[in-house]
Amino acid sequence: MNYYQTESFSPQSLEAKVSQVMKGVYVKMFLGLLVTAAVAWIVAATATPGSGFFYYMATHSWVYWGLALVELGLVMWISAGLRKMSSGMATGLFFLFAIVNGLTLSMIFAVYQIAAIFKTFLITAGVFGAMSVYGYFTTRDLTRIGTYLYMALFGLMILIVVNIFWANSTMDWIISGIGVLLFIGLTAWDTQQIKQMAYADPSMANGRLATLGALSLYLDFINLFLYLLRFFGGNRD
Repeated sequence: MNYYQTESFSPQSLEAKVSQVMKGVYVKMFLGLLVTAAVAWIVAATATPGSGFFYYMATHSWVYWGLALVELGLVMWISAGLRKMSSGMATGLFFLFAIVNGLTLSMIFAVYQIAAIFKTFLITAGVFGAMSVYGYFTTRDLTRIGTYLYMALFGLMILIVVNIFWANSTMDWIISGIGVLLFIGLTAWDTQQIKQMAYADPSMANGRLATLGALSLYLDFINLFLYLLRFFGGNRD
């Protein structure tokens, strides 16, 4: 079954359509980040010693890991089932993911000062914005770079698992550095891929593609933020 519409576009209308796609991507991504930040702040701000969701998650690790599995499931559901679901359902699942991610990210308020979190957010926004602009406007084909980036991502996941058991602080800093560089590169690569997909199939632009692009860039931003937070966040002590 073909889920794409077979429309023909003039060069001018195609450019306008692609521009509309990218606008939708960034708007959805921004709203997703806003939802995540709001949920994380509310959960942390309403926490009370000995009670509340924040305290329960902090003292029962299975809650945190359970939410992490829900996040993973939502990402896989959106990515694998995008072509078969409506635009509204895809958007709803994306914002559900943003809410669940906000619940898990509320834990950073127990580790870092609010000022440090805000400072790191601004740094992340600057770096992310610069790399996304580069990925959008560059004429260089980043396809081969993407292959290496995903190989590096797989290697990073292995290092993270190894260091869970090794618990080496030096390795933790190395992982953080690799993570920063990796998601800087993925931001540019994902932006270019989204743009190319919009050109290849502009009829998908207004809904599903915008959601998929927003999810990809949202994940790049969040991961870049978390790795930078290890360098610039300090701690509450």
